[in-house]
Amino acid sequence: MSDQPAPGQDVVRRGNRARTVLWIVLAVVLLLILAAAWVGVRGVLAKGHLERAVADVSTLRSQLGDADTTAAQRTAQHLEDEAASARSLTGDPVWSAAQHVPFFGTNLRAVRQISVVVDDIATGAVSPVAGAVGGLSAESFAPKDGKVDLEPLVEAQPAVAQAATTLQRADRDVQAIDTSDTLSPVTSAVNQLRNAVLSASEQVATADRFVQVAPAMLGHDGERDYVLLFQNNAELRAGGGIPGAVALLKVQDGSIALENQAAGSTFGPYAKSVLPLDAGTSSLYGEITGRYMQDVTLTPRFDVSAKLAQAMWQQKFGQRVDGVLAMDPVTLSYLLRATGPVQLPTGDTLTSDNAVPLLLSEAYAKYPDPAVQDLFFASAAKAVFDKVASGSFDAKEFIGALTQGTDEGRLRLWSAEKNEQEQIAGTPLAGELPTASSETRQFGVYLNDGTASKMDYYLTKTVSVGSSVCRADGRPTSVIEVTLKNTAPADAATSLPEYVTGGGFAGTEPGKVKTLVAVYAPADSIYLGSSQDGKQVGVQTVMDGDHPVAQLQTLLAPGQSTTFRVAFLGDADHARAGVEALSTPGVQQAKTEALSFDCATPIPN
Repeated sequence: MSDQPAPGQDVVRRGNRARTVLWIVLAVVLLLILAAAWVGVRGVLAKGHLERAVADVSTLRSQLGDADTTAAQRTAQHLEDEAASARSLTGDPVWSAAQHVPFFGTNLRAVRQISVVVDDIATGAVSPVAGAVGGLSAESFAPKDGKVDLEPLVEAQPAVAQAATTLQRADRDVQAIDTSDTLSPVTSAVNQLRNAVLSASEQVATADRFVQVAPAMLGHDGERDYVLLFQNNAELRAGGGIPGAVALLKVQDGSIALENQAAGSTFGPYAKSVLPLDAGTSSLYGEITGRYMQDVTLTPRFDVSAKLAQAMWQQKFGQRVDGVLAMDPVTLSYLLRATGPVQLPTGDTLTSDNAVPLLLSEAYAKYPDPAVQDLFFASAAKAVFDKVASGSFDAKEFIGALTQGTDEGRLRLWSAEKNEQEQIAGTPLAGELPTASSETRQFGVYLNDGTASKMDYYLTKTVSVGSSVCRADGRPTSVIEVTLKNTAPADAATSLPEYVTGGGFAGTEPGKVKTLVAVYAPADSIYLGSSQDGKQVGVQTVMDGDHPVAQLQTLLAPGQSTTFRVAFLGDADHARAGVEALSTPGVQQAKTEALSFDCATPIPN
């Protein structure tokens, strides 16, 4: 009997196998369709959760700005829920498998990574901080019975530190997301998240530094004493202004008192600098930087100014202070927005609107005796500090005033405690020289008065900066342009008090303004050249540490202006970084403008 199947049976078997294969193929296709649908539906849901999480971030920022901590806690919880849902929807096995599908997988992987980063931030940064500030408000930091309660700050330290670490890690993770083959909406979402995380990471890192050092510096662990330099912008120094009045700021467990006030002119001149000066400081600003309290801020390096002030205070009073704080009348005017008007012993009323003209201009005509002027300035500072110490001020406005003063370079702080100074370093409070990174290259424009007068009240300044890669080696050329103008009245020589014009005492004709302009570049830059009013000009070129500096002197009659340009060559590694300029804060706050230039002639011939 034959083992061969009948012809009909073979056809049947082949038909069964074909149907089986078709069913398998159909099943696979259906599975893929279902998987795609599954991923698609979950992707739409995840997108909704992420969008609501982003909206919560905006709401949370507004609530914290309004010090509505109760509402902020609710929003933080909602943000955490939305972020967790997005992470869950993009974390199942089907989604994970789909991440390996060509083209689409790259987009799914990026969405998954976005969800993870947002969830990590919600659970590791937003929620801990929201919990820590739950019982706080701006009023929590207003003195009660003469002192600030420091315990909430101490209790917030672990949560803020955790948030700073979380955001630092999130910044690293979001930068690592591959967007080389992602669709435009996904790429845009990743870039927005990168910018948001970078900004939040920098802000929280600054907040963490503040929270970690503020309690100790405010006397939580024992009494602290600080020298306060009250700088006068009418006679410019690179660090802000001449320290016309000096005082002792005593703090203990949150209580603040202003004591032992003295005129800056009563310190020195010392036979030699109270501390050794490095070659750059001596060459640019002279030995007088360390011989007169009024000249310690000739250098823009506040750590140097502070150490000199500390040494001078110790020589005069035999007391070694724990740090140095500097502020100016413009910052005082900001604080007056929070305190409201204050009455001075002279009968004058100091307000946020009249503080700057009264302290920096009108006082010289009203009180021609310099000794009386010093007392007037000291009484103004004490009146505002007494109002703050009493707690009679708007706490939100007060915090805003301190923030604005710091951002504008008008408020500086240095601590003699090494670990505290390490926390201050790198923040706007530190008053450091320009730096360069892959994100930003900074330049510095620092002004010092050469008139020995108070004519800088009438000096205006415009700073512009631009950068372009003009060379084959990829190194960027950067140009800094500074325009100064003397806005004093034409008859300033006779209409202004002699104390304001200088009366020709230092060799400058009354009414004119003499200014030293020092332009700093980041470390490892190369000086290329300078011009003044469109013509090449010789300048003093010096290294201040690792920073190349170009300095020149200007002399302006009333109504006259001049424009100074300096060019530097930078590091190719930082060619794509944005550029900005730090600048001596004057009576008026000047914004840095963008500058365009021709690579062929960055400096006019």
